[in-house]
Amino acid sequence: MIDIHTHLLPGVDDGSPSIEASVPVLERFGQGGVEVLVCTPHLDASRAASAPYERNREILAGLVAAAPSVPKLLLGWEIMLDVPGANLTDPRLRLGDSNAVLVEFGRTSLPPSAADELFRLRTSGVVPVIAHPERYWGCTVDHVREWRRVGAVVQMDVSAMLGSKRMSSVAAGMLAEGLVDLIASDTHVDRRSLMAGRQWLEEAGGNEIATLLTKENARRLLAGDDMIPVPPLRPNRGMLHRLRELVFGRS
Repeated sequence: MIDIHTHLLPGVDDGSPSIEASVPVLERFGQGGVEVLVCTPHLDASRAASAPYERNREILAGLVAAAPSVPKLLLGWEIMLDVPGANLTDPRLRLGDSNAVLVEFGRTSLPPSAADELFRLRTSGVVPVIAHPERYWGCTVDHVREWRRVGAVVQMDVSAMLGSKRMSSVAAGMLAEGLVDLIASDTHVDRRSLMAGRQWLEEAGGNEIATLLTKENARRLLAGDDMIPVPPLRPNRGMLHRLRELVFGRS
């Protein structure tokens, strides 16, 4: 499995506070089958030109030295599109050595020009990967469909189906229409994990969907290849209880 969205780079944002906090999570992920993991600390697009890349690279080196050899750790960012027109073409802003950038919108302020901004990014030579669209207030399945049409990749969080009624409805709609390209944990040193998502997807939709959403499309993204379309998934309501068990470890 490949997790492209985590907050395990220690001491840089609201995720892991220390190497000591990150290592047990990495050990658990590695034992669960995560082979590659991208550390994606928060960054505002308005500050992209002064992003502390060298600092983060040094911190990552320290984490690599302390962590198990699996998963392999890569550096990236989760970039808040707080201003329009930001230049995100610097290779140091990308996920690993790919041409993809992980971006997000404000949870309460989805801009009406979101599709235009994503199209601009795509035509600048980078592939915008939209982090957890199910979270954004006002976001609909129609928005997600349009964002994919202009060239964006869609990443859903493992726990999306367990959110509010609005959030879970959007997440279910995206899965039902095959609009999700890959899932990620978005872990902040908590119980969320790609392993739970993989098992749930296998039980709800089968091995093909699980592999596409937790490994193959992420592998292709990091290699600069096109996404493979994911078949629609319509889990029954009882599967939400199962997902809660897998993510939080309780019935």
